[in-house]
Amino acid sequence: MTQAEPARPDALEAARAAVEVASDYQAADIVLLDVRGVTSFADYLVIMSADNPRQLQTLSEELDYALDHNRWPLHHREGTIASGWVLLDFTEVVVHIFSEEQRAFYRLEQLWSAGRQVVRIQ
Repeated sequence: MTQAEPARPDALEAARAAVEVASDYQAADIVLLDVRGVTSFADYLVIMSADNPRQLQTLSEELDYALDHNRWPLHHREGTIASGWVLLDFTEVVVHIFSEEQRAFYRLEQLWSAGRQVVRIQ
């Protein structure tokens, strides 16, 4: 008899895990938005700011590792550390890590204001 693999957490658990990692690595202004019913490409968006390129890199790596470890492998990555914006697409959960300048420019919270704010850590 083979041992069953542990169940993959649901998307909200994965999004909350991303928020926890972001908080642990001192990301600024972390927002978790429920965008189910607003868009078809994801259930949750996690948006955060990094103070500098090294923190942006660390957050990107640690989020990828933590979610993959919890059975949410990275599906797609966009952006670069040098650009001040990295997107990590875990299918139902999409994480945006911004420099302060890029976050102010893109204003994703306003763009997705029809989504429901689940968590905000400032």
